[in-house]
Parts: sequence; structure tokens; C-alpha cells
Amino acid sequence: MMKKKEQIIIAFVFSFFFLTSLSAQGVGKIFFREDFRTLERWEFVENREVRKATLYSIISDQGHTYLKAESRSSASALRYVKTFNVYEYPRMRWRWKVENVYEKGDATKKQGDDYPIRVYVVFRFNPQKVGFLKKLKYKTAGLFYSGEIPDSALNYIWANKWHQANIIKNPYRKEARMILLQKGKGNVGLWIDEDVNILEDYRKAFREDPPERASVVIMNDSDNTGESSVSYIDFIEIYR
Repeated sequence: MMKKKEQIIIAFVFSFFFLTSLSAQGVGKIFFREDFRTLERWEFVENREVRKATLYSIISDQGHTYLKAESRSSASALRYVKTFNVYEYPRMRWRWKVENVYEKGDATKKQGDDYPIRVYVVFRFNPQKVGFLKKLKYKTAGLFYSGEIPDSALNYIWANKWHQANIIKNPYRKEARMILLQKGKGNVGLWIDEDVNILEDYRKAFREDPPERASVVIMNDSDNTGESSVSYIDFIEIYR
């Protein structure tokens, strides 16, 4: 008859292999985590229509590093150098803080389409999985667009004011949706943790499944409002 000690050992071994099996299947797996010790894994993306670029830098406080974004009537972005599969890694989390919002900022208007900070997911155009009209549209766009043509985007924004809706069409581009995680001045000056499901949000925003490949972009812009802001990101992580 099996002794109690042996039963405990067998139970432990079973639990170990069960958990190992779950891990192998990708439960809680991380595609990348950025703690902003450097910007080596990010590329600077400028907006050629805007004269001034937003300044991005790494700052340190008691050994902890952060990304600092400063804009003054400016616009530019940082893009993570690798793409990821949103079906394999549908979750994203980060911590951010803003020193101020824009008085003239308004997510529903072109002249107010600035945010002290936004983290957005840009989806790559896949001609194998779209209809003829969309293929034609992007083929035409390719005649005027240098570089890779994006398909659509989810903008997770720190909105400047309160809006009743949580998802808004971008006033410049109908293929982009603004997801309002923070609204107005209520949490200015505080570190706020965000955790989103990219797949669920895309399906809510566009009522269809997203393209497979995507990239992460960070931006602080103020070219439309002509104002200025300072914001920070502590970390960002893509996982499942």
C-alpha cells in the first residue's frame, strides 16, 4: 500500500509536469517586456508634415528607469522594432503618467487630435486575407506612400477631456480607433496601470478580426493644439 509520503511526492511530480505542460502551451508567456533602460529596441518615427519632433529620453530615479516624452507643438513617435502575432500574444499592459493634458484637446475633432501620451497597436496590411476592393485601395495607396502600408490601428489614449464613448473613430483616419482609457485631469500626476486585450478591443472597435501581424508605437503629440506636455511610461509588455 502506498505510503502518505509517496503519495505527496507523486502528487508533486504530477503538478510539476502539469504546470510545465501549461507553460509549454504558452499560458502567461511574454513576447517582450520593455523597462526602458535604453531605446535600442525602438526606432524613431518622424512626421514629415510637422516641423518639430517630440523628444523621447530615458530618465533614472533611484535606480529605476522610465521613458520620458516631451512635446511642444510637436509630433513624432517610437516604434518597437519587432512585430508580433496578435492571436498568439493578444494582451498588453503598461504603466503611464502625465503631468498635464491639453486644454484644446478633443478626440472627436482634427484640431484637437493630440494626446499627452498614447500607446497604439498598428496592424499590417495582409493582401492574402482581404477582399478585392480593399486590395485595390491599398494598391492605390502604395503609389503615394513610401514604406509599408498599415492596415488599421488601435490607439489607447489618455484623453484630454471626458467623453461619453469609450471607443471613438479617429477624426483623420477611419481605419484607426481611439480607445479612451483615461479621460481628463482626474489622474494627472499619478502612475496608472493599464491592461488590455488587443483582440477583444479590435473586434469591438471594427466588428471583425484583425490582421495577424502588428507592432507597438508610443507617441506624445501636440502639433494640432500647439500646446505642450510631459509624460512617462514605466514599462510595457506584450503577453498572453
